[in-house]
Amino acid sequence: MTESSIKKLASTLLDAITDKDPVVQEQVCSALCSLGEVRPVETLRTCEEYLRQHDKLAHPYRAAVLRAMERVLSSRASELDKDTASTIILLASSEMTKTKDLVWDWQQAASGVLVAVGRQFISKVMEELLRKLHPGTLPHCAVLHTLASLSVANAFGVVPFLPSVLSSLLPVLGMAKHDTVRVAFCSALQRFSEGALEYLANLDRAPDPTVRKDAFATDIFSAYDVLFHQWLQSREAKLRLAVVEALGPMSHLLPSERLEEQLPKLLPGILALYKKHSETFYLSKSLGQILEAAVSVGSRTLETQLDALLAALHSQVGGMNKMTWSLICTCCPVACSLPDRLLAFLLPRLDTSNERTRVGTLQVVRHVINSAAAQMEDKKPFILSSMRLPLLDTNSKVKRAVVQVISAMAHHGYLEQPGGEVMIEYIVQQCALPPEQEPEKPGPSSKDPKADSVRAVSVRTLYLVSTTVDRMSHVSARALSAWDLPLGPPLPQVLWPYLLQFLTPVRFTGALTPLCRSLVHLAQKRQEAGADAFLIQYDAHASLPSPYAVTARLLVVSSSPYLGDGRGVAALRLLSVLHPNIHPLLGQHWETTVPLLLGYLDEHTEETLPQEEWEEKLLMFLRDTLAIVSDNAWICQLSLELCRQLPCYDETPQEKNFLYKCIGTTLGAVSSKEVVRKHLQELLETARYQEEAEREGLACCFGICAISHLEDTLAQLEDFVRSEVFRKSIGILNIFKDRSENEVEKVKSALILCYGHVAARAPQELVLAKVESDILRNICQHFNTKVGIADPALKLCLIQSVCMVSRAICSSTQAGSFHFTRKAELVAQMMEFIRAEPPDSLRTPIRKKAMLTCTYLVSVEPALDEQARADVIRGCLHSVMALLPEPEEEDGGCQKSLYLETLHALEGLLTSLLQRNMTPQGLQIMIEHLSPWIKSPRGHERARALGLSALLLRHFLEQLRVSVSTWVPGPDAAACGTHDPECELSSWLPLAATPAQATVLFLETWIEGFSPDYRDDVAERLLSLKDGLVHPDPTILFHTCHSIGQIIAKRLPPDQLISLLLTMFEALGDPEKNCSRAATVMINCLLQERGGVLQEKVPEIVSVLRSKLQEAQGEHVLPAAQHSMYLLATQHCAAVVSSLLGSPLPLDSHTSMLWRALAVEPRLAAQVLGLLLEKMSRDVPFKESRAFLLGRTPDRVATLLPLSATCALFEVLSTPAAGPAVLELYPQLFVALLLRVSCTVGVQLPRNLQAQERRGASPALATRNLEPCSSAVDTLRAVLLRSGGEDVAQRMDLEGGWELLRTSAGHEEGATRLARAMAEHAGPRLPLVLKTLARTHSSAYESQRVTTTAFLAELLNSNVANDLMLLDSLLESLAARQKDTCASVRRLVLRGLANLASGCPDKVRAHGPQLLTAMIGGLDDGDNPHSPVALEAMLGLARLVHLVEAWDLRSGLLHVAIRIRPFFDSEKMEFRTASIRLFGHLNQVCHGDCEDVFLDQVVGGLAPLLLHLQDPQAAVASACRFALLMCGPNLACEDLSAVFQKHLQEGRALHFGEFLNTTCKHLMHHFPDLLGRLLTTCLFYFKSSWEDVRAAAPLFTGFLVLHAEPRQQPQVDLDQLISALQILLKDPAPEVRTRAAEALGRLVKLA
Repeated sequence: MTESSIKKLASTLLDAITDKDPVVQEQVCSALCSLGEVRPVETLRTCEEYLRQHDKLAHPYRAAVLRAMERVLSSRASELDKDTASTIILLASSEMTKTKDLVWDWQQAASGVLVAVGRQFISKVMEELLRKLHPGTLPHCAVLHTLASLSVANAFGVVPFLPSVLSSLLPVLGMAKHDTVRVAFCSALQRFSEGALEYLANLDRAPDPTVRKDAFATDIFSAYDVLFHQWLQSREAKLRLAVVEALGPMSHLLPSERLEEQLPKLLPGILALYKKHSETFYLSKSLGQILEAAVSVGSRTLETQLDALLAALHSQVGGMNKMTWSLICTCCPVACSLPDRLLAFLLPRLDTSNERTRVGTLQVVRHVINSAAAQMEDKKPFILSSMRLPLLDTNSKVKRAVVQVISAMAHHGYLEQPGGEVMIEYIVQQCALPPEQEPEKPGPSSKDPKADSVRAVSVRTLYLVSTTVDRMSHVSARALSAWDLPLGPPLPQVLWPYLLQFLTPVRFTGALTPLCRSLVHLAQKRQEAGADAFLIQYDAHASLPSPYAVTARLLVVSSSPYLGDGRGVAALRLLSVLHPNIHPLLGQHWETTVPLLLGYLDEHTEETLPQEEWEEKLLMFLRDTLAIVSDNAWICQLSLELCRQLPCYDETPQEKNFLYKCIGTTLGAVSSKEVVRKHLQELLETARYQEEAEREGLACCFGICAISHLEDTLAQLEDFVRSEVFRKSIGILNIFKDRSENEVEKVKSALILCYGHVAARAPQELVLAKVESDILRNICQHFNTKVGIADPALKLCLIQSVCMVSRAICSSTQAGSFHFTRKAELVAQMMEFIRAEPPDSLRTPIRKKAMLTCTYLVSVEPALDEQARADVIRGCLHSVMALLPEPEEEDGGCQKSLYLETLHALEGLLTSLLQRNMTPQGLQIMIEHLSPWIKSPRGHERARALGLSALLLRHFLEQLRVSVSTWVPGPDAAACGTHDPECELSSWLPLAATPAQATVLFLETWIEGFSPDYRDDVAERLLSLKDGLVHPDPTILFHTCHSIGQIIAKRLPPDQLISLLLTMFEALGDPEKNCSRAATVMINCLLQERGGVLQEKVPEIVSVLRSKLQEAQGEHVLPAAQHSMYLLATQHCAAVVSSLLGSPLPLDSHTSMLWRALAVEPRLAAQVLGLLLEKMSRDVPFKESRAFLLGRTPDRVATLLPLSATCALFEVLSTPAAGPAVLELYPQLFVALLLRVSCTVGVQLPRNLQAQERRGASPALATRNLEPCSSAVDTLRAVLLRSGGEDVAQRMDLEGGWELLRTSAGHEEGATRLARAMAEHAGPRLPLVLKTLARTHSSAYESQRVTTTAFLAELLNSNVANDLMLLDSLLESLAARQKDTCASVRRLVLRGLANLASGCPDKVRAHGPQLLTAMIGGLDDGDNPHSPVALEAMLGLARLVHLVEAWDLRSGLLHVAIRIRPFFDSEKMEFRTASIRLFGHLNQVCHGDCEDVFLDQVVGGLAPLLLHLQDPQAAVASACRFALLMCGPNLACEDLSAVFQKHLQEGRALHFGEFLNTTCKHLMHHFPDLLGRLLTTCLFYFKSSWEDVRAAAPLFTGFLVLHAEPRQQPQVDLDQLISALQILLKDPAPEVRTRAAEALGRLVKLA
């Protein structure tokens, strides 16, 4: 290596230092460092010379060079000689101080060079820096920075110079006026102090162990005096912080007496800055250092400053953050040495009303409780008492802080102290915050913690304390003695059972869920301790709720199980755990039942839970509990407690309603009548009658109680009326003189409802005797207000009660013998309510409930008279039918539900009335009432009336077991009933079942009109058909019509035949379905019997039939028309086909169905298919239109007849019955349609059809695509499906073959996939198909030749060609196409020949020379260097080379290798991929035994293959992997083959740099002579058009050089290589420039 080469490399890199891309610039620096690692002196001298010569170089680039020098010096400074070191020091010093302005990156880089040199040559560096310190002159900021950095980097070398440095700097401190200079001085003093402290802390390793702190104390104090008394007062925040940072370490170097003297000023001065700076971390850090220094010298001044220190720190704590918390943790140990002083400072501040102060104080108190537990042990009562005012604060921040303090107290034994229970109650209060009043959770930038945070923290704290603090469950004697408390009466237990007292107060309802969970955990812990520890001594805990109160509370709140975060589950679990404290007999039953209830809740959600069913389960649980207890005293106490808790649920009506049910259930189990009467009386006197839910609950209570105490319940209701509240009996207003009329009606409503529930729930065997004498008498007595002015609630209560009474009567086993004397009166009352409702609007459920009540009333005896029945029907119909349609708005859900329920109530009432008179006359009466509404001009009224009619008829027919599927009588049926009031069901059935009523009557009249003595055979036969016309069976009816049609066809004169047919066609559109059905029957009879004479009329018949199908609406018309077309075609097939082909395109759905009718019989279908094939091939497939623009390809437009025939073929083939005909004509159909597809690709529709396509087809048109190619593809697919080729069609569907066939770009691939599917699933049919296809090989249409060649080529890809002995014929056919004028045909021929490798590999050897000749000839096809034929030849050769004879291949191996080599760098990805893969296959065939001449090709291809691993196309890179793997064995290098095998396996991620590095290592080791050749190849790729390959080339170059040996240097033209890389350094791609710089750095090995 010569110095000139190093210099040239370094200069080249330095010239590139000005690159704009930072990554490239960084790589250039790295390359310089690489040079410097090998030749540091030369490299550094070149850099120094470059900077000296390029004085105008911009400072960012000068800084980059200096940084490179610093990196070299960091590791190689020890190799410098003194002269070089001096040169570099002078350069860096000059660069650093060249400008007085602050250019930080440049000056810092120069400073870094000096620091790096200073680690080895500290004396020279310090000498140069001291020369920069001129007496009386401010030093350069960069000089100060360098001195500071050196103090840290080499403290042992700099500290001895510190006195000199300080003596130069301190005199000029006062001259520093600019803040930047002052900051630099502060930083230097800070680093000097830190260096001195490090030196003093490691004197055992210091060069001068005699150095003491006193050596710096005076100078440091002088600096301190300037910094603290002058600079700290600056307005510039940055300077103040720099001063504070310096004062921290400087305080350790101050003399002790000076520090003690300055503390009274220093500490307040630092603390005052907290108010001026929002960022306090550095203040806190420095303050901590000062405090450490003060403590280390035993300062007494610190105690006098404690209050001020605490006050300043306290003001910072409110805005708690990480840095402030660090300050607290640093300073608290100092403060905690004086705990009394600390608490005396903190606790009074809890009484302030300022939020920030209080929150901050609470946070500090929590920290003190946790960190100074021992010091605070005797201060617990004092701290607890100081929490009195914070507990009253309503601020969310304060609440959360208080909860956190209480949590800390719980873990350190505070809550066992007197007053601890107040803390627990506070936690429970926060848990009870109502969620509906809590705002949304705060975002990360929110300043105010939300209530949800307080509640969530409280819930977590309560559960955490309950589960993790063992001491909270009880207070032991040991604990009492530890507190020096007397061992007399024990202190109240902290959580157990203290928390139980929060279960029943209403204000703690929101906390029930966390309370229950905590109590469950505590109870389980007590159970583990033993039964005695678990049982609660209620006598000793007077404040605890009784077991009856707990049971009542938990049971009632469980009725709303999902409220309050699922308090139902928590309450039931607690109830189950507490069973020993509730009653000793309940354990086994509750342990079984409660899990079932919990499981039921797990199966539902709040939305899916059936509330009534859930409440019934809870009531059953209560009933079973009462039955197990069987203790009247216990049950009485429970009932008393249930009644006491009623006021607790005034705000939760649903739970209060359930509580009433619980009371009723409990009173039902009480055996004492006095207790029952007493509680019922209290309930009546205390109920809040204004609340609807409470009235309902009270009534339910009385009803449930009546199950066991019917007499007492009724007696108590009467006693209440006679009580003092009702003492006056003259007029309802006089009774309640102190109450308003509305209040009176609410009380009456409740009483009426109570009687209703009593009737509904009382035992059936007792209720009938009480209905009229007691229940209804009192109900009617309370309801004596005029209907018009009655309260709606009172009405509803009356209706509901009467409904329950009526339902009770109906459900009684003695209902049949019960005579309800007040029935008519009650029905009349209900009808008055219904009539009083507005007829056009639905606002209340009164009419619904009144009709429901009437439904039950009409079912009991005695029956209503006719007039009353009619009034009920008319009144209810008028009330409901005239309502406006049901609401459709989004907010009308409730109204719509009410409407539907009202309609259902009317349906039930009418059905009940019909049930009372289940006769035809009864049904007729109902129809008469509905008739006016059926004829209403308003649609919604007609719809409702028809719906009700259908409902009544269905009910009537079901009750009489009449088997009629549908029956909706028309006006004639109604008329029939009107004319004959005594009509029977038999007179309705023919009208309901006859399909063509007018035809029936006409024929009946015709038949009966003959003279009685006339005996004509036709008449006799007609008369015999009469019964069939009125037969209910549709099959018999139409058979009869057909017979009549046959008679007419035989008797009709020929001249009237066509006229009658046209008339029948007109009748197809008749709106009366029976008439159109009869017309279809007649038409088919005429065509069958007389169709042979209609040949000339076929076009007219077809045209009329098509037009009438457009008009006809009935579903029955189309099948009949299809049959007509079939009958006509059997007699005139060609005429019918020609006529239908004249139908306009696209085919409408009716024409399509007519075509399908021609395929129902195989013989006819074959005839039709043959005719259509002839029509399709008769005309040319397309015509070329003249191009309007020069140079534009003429448009191809489809001809109409072949297109119509194709569409018709599809319709015929769509019919399953066409299968046999398709099999018969399969080869002709398949080939014709395949050729049709090929010549319609890209063909357009005629312009008139294009316009129709753009406008969109009408609904009557078929939805199939009319595009010529698509229609042909669909028809071809239909051939396969109809001929049993479902597997072929399905395979094409899955592979997308049909879609490919339709497109110009994919048609060839589509034909290939079709052949593949045929070969796999329809092989036996191929011989006939190929025989038919052979006739088309000389087609004039190029597209057809391409399609057939692609089809034949793919058949060779399957062994079916060999199995069916088609191989020779296929090869012969393809060989004949080798010279085809179409390149696509020639390409497909080569593909087909290559397919032999996979279809018949054992036949390749026999045809090897022929195949290789064809392939090698394809490589030279045409003049186009990128001919697709050549590409196909390469692909084919890759498949064949493994199967041909080795001798056949060797003769052309070299020619092929040379021919494909240019394709490695082809611009087309396909050619690169194919050529590289073929190269790999050629290597694979040689098996390591290749000739030397081919080995040379392998070696020559190695570099391109390695570089193309970075090809932008993944397929090319994959091919390179394969080729390299195959080349490995031929290179006879096991190491290289192993590398290829390790890195290049397909699917494995490739780290290119690592792989290339290893590859180059083995190449240079095993093939050292290849270096020059490989580098020359790399130089070629320096100009590659692909950026990634162009970047890989210098990388390859660099790795080759890296692993080259010095003896290989003669192979390398270093100047040429450097010049080429120098050009790459100007490449537009940053990645290329980066790799070029990297390669230049590695050339140092050959320089």
